Amino acid sequence: MTSSIQELNNSGAPLLDVSNLRVSFVNGKAVTDAVRGVSFTLGREKLAIVGESGSGKSTVGRALLKLHPGSARITADCMRFAEIDLLNASEPLMRKVRGKRMSMIMQDPKYSLNPVVCVGDQIAEAYLAHHRVSRREAREKVLEMLDVVRIRQPERVYALYPHEVSGGQGQRIMIAMMLITDPEIVIADEPTSALDVSVRLQVLAMLDSLVEERGLGLIFISHDINLVRSFCDRVLVMYAGRVVESIAARDLDNAQHPYTRGLLDALPDIACPRPSLPVMTRDPAWLDG
Repeated sequence: MTSSIQELNNSGAPLLDVSNLRVSFVNGKAVTDAVRGVSFTLGREKLAIVGESGSGKSTVGRALLKLHPGSARITADCMRFAEIDLLNASEPLMRKVRGKRMSMIMQDPKYSLNPVVCVGDQIAEAYLAHHRVSRREAREKVLEMLDVVRIRQPERVYALYPHEVSGGQGQRIMIAMMLITDPEIVIADEPTSALDVSVRLQVLAMLDSLVEERGLGLIFISHDINLVRSFCDRVLVMYAGRVVESIAARDLDNAQHPYTRGLLDALPDIACPRPSLPVMTRDPAWLDG
């Protein structure tokens, strides 16, 4: 792992400091270790967490906000956000943190938005949960936020229901809902996986500009190593619940761990087509060292 100063990418004191995070799920006598000894810091930057499905990426993000069920065991040597000890924070304190200071953009809006409430009122509800303002003031704030995330005709879209908006609009609405409270950290869990290429690029450009303008810390969870190479500042590569490599995104071509090399080698290359892509061979030693 690189030093804290290098990891923060010259961004000053860390917003988030996580050391030896472990998450296990208990089902009767069976215990599944989903996250095993993950450590990282986050400054005002774009930090990617990449890996295959089941590697523990989303589990880390949810653990930070304590969104796991009661059957989950979460331990860490340190899990601190600014002045808050997240590991030992009470539920009333976490309700003040979630949404207000740390937000999570879920993967697919059709599973996260309430189908029987218009999208504008859902965004307003997120704002009203943390601000004592009138409904009219909240509506004005929502319209302003819809404009920020580049929704055309925000007043018309405000009154639409989730099934009446496109996938790209739905993702922008989710981003508006998570950013309207002006959080310090945003966790984006596969925010572009359900979008076509052109809309994906628009959403990424919008997230990039918002991070720059607001000075956010962004945790970008993805399985697309090619995407994070061009979008993020740093990359944590996860395998079987562990971080096997931490590297600057610009240096991914120089990655040393065989798992990271395997992910990179499996990427198709239009400029240099190959008859078949290599199949990764996994080493049992990766589970422990």
